[in-house]
Amino acid sequence: MNKASHGLGRGLDALIKTTAVEKKADGQIEDLPLDYIRANEHQPRTIFDETALQELSNSVRQYGVLQPVLVRRVEKGYELIAGERRFRAAGLAGLKKIPAIVCNYDAAQVTEVALIENLQRQDLNAIEEAKAYAHLLADFGQTQEGLANKVGRSRSHIANFLRLLNLPEKIQQYLIDGTLLMGQAKPLLALSLPALQLAAADYIIEHQLSARRVEDLVKRLQKNPDLLNKKRTASEEKPRELFVAEAEDQLKMLFGTRVKIYPGKKKSRIEIEYYTPEDLDRIIETLTVKRQELVAQKKDILRQVSQKFTV
Repeated sequence: MNKASHGLGRGLDALIKTTAVEKKADGQIEDLPLDYIRANEHQPRTIFDETALQELSNSVRQYGVLQPVLVRRVEKGYELIAGERRFRAAGLAGLKKIPAIVCNYDAAQVTEVALIENLQRQDLNAIEEAKAYAHLLADFGQTQEGLANKVGRSRSHIANFLRLLNLPEKIQQYLIDGTLLMGQAKPLLALSLPALQLAAADYIIEHQLSARRVEDLVKRLQKNPDLLNKKRTASEEKPRELFVAEAEDQLKMLFGTRVKIYPGKKKSRIEIEYYTPEDLDRIIETLTVKRQELVAQKKDILRQVSQKFTV
């Protein structure tokens, strides 16, 4: 499939056929003047990649709009239901008309179809998706369970996205621009103070923590909200407690058993648990293999250095 056809949206054909039957669409493709069509103010997607839009516009200029947009009749002209990228690209390409299917939808159905179209293409960021769910629930009397059935998502999926709207606006913006991922932001909801959520979000971004590390960070912040206080020297990259926790996790993964590090002022110790003689043999073997690997790496480095400076 070439880039142009990919940009025109996959999966819409099935959506149009389904809605034409179930929603009693007029079903006829018409060439409508762009000036007669207005954008849907409740379009879930609010961010459009300008470069991708220009590429689609170039394709439209060369091949035309191959997939009709969906519209509904309103008091003055038509309102766009699905296909805003094609609508915008057609305008950029200088087209005066665009192929469209006129559907007999009410306001709630318009929002549902626009949401479903974007979900099928995975075009929405987490906050756009959450706001679309909130709009359908608040303005059209939907229930979470009913909405889940309509958009093909689980009720828990919808509930989790809605909870993101309780995060501070700055963190929501991190999700919108991709600085934070859903798996990194969701655990922050367990923190009760917005200031603490913000401090944790900035720390997560700064240190590029995985979702698993974020969960661990949140648990520690629940026990000690002052953990991320900036009362540390400039040379410190992270709180010592977190450094120790990460080291423990790495050793647990290595040995496959519980490992505890006890830091001290003058000396510290590492405690590795084992439960059977076989466990002990396995731990010793792991240490031996790792030591052999390190020795081999050192020899290889020395050999490369020696070859480099050999005349």
